[in-house]
Amino acid sequence: MVAGIVSSLILLYHFSDEQGHWGSFFGNAIADWSGVLLTVLATKHLYEKHSAESKKEPQPKNANKTWEFLRAHSLSIFLIITGAGWVVLFAHSNPQGKWGQVVGNIVSEWTQVLGLVLMTKKLIEAGSEESDKNGG
Repeated sequence: MVAGIVSSLILLYHFSDEQGHWGSFFGNAIADWSGVLLTVLATKHLYEKHSAESKKEPQPKNANKTWEFLRAHSLSIFLIITGAGWVVLFAHSNPQGKWGQVVGNIVSEWTQVLGLVLMTKKLIEAGSEESDKNGG
């Protein structure tokens, strides 16, 4: 469903005037809903050790340290690699152009999601459900 919303927003933005109210709305909404899509899919399929935002910790499948590290941090690694791709795309686009603004907003979304994942690994709020699980 979320992918359908993102696709619809891209289509609407493509045919709109980015200088108008609706075009501006669609451009911002693409980045916002892309962040939602990222959060839903990445946290469902990837894992980040000690992050309350990540899916349940999988059982170790082998003793190989490299594979165990990659598995334990797959969410952060995915966000860093795909985020770097968005940064490269943004660096090669016109930041004032129609799609350059959207890509810049997507870079911001990816940075926010990565920040949330990393913060949930270290920050504990007294009395919260996540803190109680982590011994806080």
